[in-house]
Amino acid sequence: MADFNSREKGFEAKAARDEELLFKTGARRNKLLGLWAAGLMGLSGAEADAYAKEVVASDFEEVGEEGVFRKISADLKAKNVDVSEHRLRKQMADLMDEARRQVSGQ
Repeated sequence: MADFNSREKGFEAKAARDEELLFKTGARRNKLLGLWAAGLMGLSGAEADAYAKEVVASDFEEVGEEGVFRKISADLKAKNVDVSEHRLRKQMADLMDEARRQVSGQ
């Protein structure tokens, strides 16, 4: 019985680590995506950093990448930056891969 309890605790700990890694990866992707979009909108330096923080925060307001997608899409349209839905979704996927590499390398 002790082995079973030990294994169960191990699985719970792994699940918690996996959740934390997923959270960190998503937040990193959102920051990278925010910086990318900021560049397209002509923002740089502190303005770009502030915008990236807004993008990260938008994921807390509406959990899931659709909220982030809608925010960036609307912001780009408001600044008359023409980016197709396909290009934005591709950038999101590419930056998720980059975020995984960065987070796992820490």
